[in-house]
Amino acid sequence: MTGELDGLLRSLRVWDPAVTELPPFDPATAPAEPLPLFTRWFAEAVAAGEREPHTVSLATADEDGRPDVRIVMLHGADPDGWSFATHSGSRKGRQLAARPQAALALYWPLLGRQVRVRGPVGAAPPEQARADLGVRSTGALAAALTGRQSEPLESLAQLADTSAAAWERARREPDAPAPTWTLYRLRPDEVEFFQGDARRQHVRLVYRREATGWRRGLLWP
Repeated sequence: MTGELDGLLRSLRVWDPAVTELPPFDPATAPAEPLPLFTRWFAEAVAAGEREPHTVSLATADEDGRPDVRIVMLHGADPDGWSFATHSGSRKGRQLAARPQAALALYWPLLGRQVRVRGPVGAAPPEQARADLGVRSTGALAAALTGRQSEPLESLAQLADTSAAAWERARREPDAPAPTWTLYRLRPDEVEFFQGDARRQHVRLVYRREATGWRRGLLWP
């Protein structure tokens, strides 16, 4: 099995020119703050045809400092921070309560781009969480109503029954409350933009927050 895996790994290409176009990136033209550049890059990822460009890796740590990571959906990015949502009692919710720091990473392979964000995390007011959930799909509300995220599950049949009831309620009550559903905002201390280069001369531009604003700098690839 190891040999099969090694063979598969060696057969794969990074940034296949048949599907990937690595655009030039001149950091001298970047804005003074990271949010406008992130907004532009996100729009370009959508225009390039990236599938689910709003998926983001969320890294947290538990009380003992052990790292954890999973994929979540980016719900927004504005001057208040980069936002995502989950149940406050989920594993990531508990970890954020114990250690309110996190990191995000987005990867758009069609453009050879990454964006990395890290900083403190806080919960938005409950009314904002309700408003955020209110504009999402029936499935999103049903999942929020199902709850019990990260708890042990007895069987798939139990999941199916609970989920079916949640879907029915979501259709019947589109404004049904999900008390533990929480909107979190990561207020970045650091944002890095990575642009891949075919000759491996990758451009890495990092923004670091200071008392007077943002400071920009370059990193070796």
